[in-house]
Amino acid sequence: MREITLSNGKTVEVECLSCALTSGLIQPDGGVVLETEYFHAHQDVAYPIKGLIIIASKRHIKRFDELTEYEQVDYITVLSRIRKAQRDILGIDYVYYFYNEDTSHHFHTWMVPRYDWMYEFGRSVESVRPVLLHAREEMNNDENIQEVMEAIKSLRKELNT
Repeated sequence: MREITLSNGKTVEVECLSCALTSGLIQPDGGVVLETEYFHAHQDVAYPIKGLIIIASKRHIKRFDELTEYEQVDYITVLSRIRKAQRDILGIDYVYYFYNEDTSHHFHTWMVPRYDWMYEFGRSVESVRPVLLHAREEMNNDENIQEVMEAIKSLRKELNT
């Protein structure tokens, strides 16, 4: 079991965070943004940044090449639809995508938006970790959380109509 701190400050003990989220054992703040037969998309539960979406496979795998052909098509479709909604609904011009195979839980992709305030931490991929930590430590306030919840609601409405 691993102890994980969520963006709301609560801690949970789970074997696999992605399994707990995709199965509904843990409900992400704001709920699910988009769910398909193979994938589950939700606001990142650890960092309160508006539009920071995680796309997780429902099946417990770790590597991209383990996706079936159907999962591959669904993954690209989900990724593209969310990216379009991020731009159209939230006005997000740039996104960093992260996927790694040595994660402690299973296949997932982070879609990390870039906002102007983030450039004080740098402009490269190296700036992302300080940005995430800043968000967790300094942006966990009622006003920002409300913005994040509204963004989730807007994305869900766009992606599920």
